[in-house]
Amino acid sequence: MEQCNKARVLLAEDESTISNFIKVGMADFGIDVTVVDNGLEAWNTLQAQEQDFKLVILDIRMPGLSGLEVCRKYREKYGYGTPVLMLTALATTDDIVLGLEVGADDYMVKPFKFKELVARVQALMRQPRAQESAPVSFKCGQLSLDPSTRKATREGLSVDLSTKEYRLLEYMIQHHDEPLSRRQLLKDVWDKDFDTNTNIVDVYVRYVRNKIDDPFELKLIHTITGVGYMMSCREPNATSKKK
Repeated sequence: MEQCNKARVLLAEDESTISNFIKVGMADFGIDVTVVDNGLEAWNTLQAQEQDFKLVILDIRMPGLSGLEVCRKYREKYGYGTPVLMLTALATTDDIVLGLEVGADDYMVKPFKFKELVARVQALMRQPRAQESAPVSFKCGQLSLDPSTRKATREGLSVDLSTKEYRLLEYMIQHHDEPLSRRQLLKDVWDKDFDTNTNIVDVYVRYVRNKIDDPFELKLIHTITGVGYMMSCREPNATSKKK
């Protein structure tokens, strides 16, 4: 497996067996793991050294502060420059959505295979972050996305987006006027193959539509029956406006 350059990762995990296993295993891939065993210590460590970590791994259920609370506070104070991976024993769609809504980039369900964890860590650390190389904005008609704030603006109205809502909308704009299957969106936006029975794509498309489509007459996101969805950025003329 491809090795990473030397990088520092913060791991907040209260089960010492798991944290020691991850720390020792990651060392073989050139990754230096700093371990804390509760949410409060994780938050204090991030405040003291947040610029030093290439990735943050948070267990959801921890003493002090939960991983969800730490992630939310971290995003509010420091933004989205550092990826966050959640570890959870909960695997329902609602639990997954909650973790992504507070700002996590990805999640893994316990128990997990170490090989998959390493692959996810490497993938997250390879992704360009907003402040490093993102373009000024993405546009689709009168809709604009700002990568630095992960906010959308449509017809002068500002819209807050979660991490995954932003990524989904950005991807759909980049592939506008192309039919996008649910499997394609799962693979490219979530960077993993979910169970094909999951409805997480539909859940997030509904979230995005509520924010950037429902308040406006012209709809940008269209359902393609039997396929998935499509973002249309073409401006219709007065006699052919899409409903």
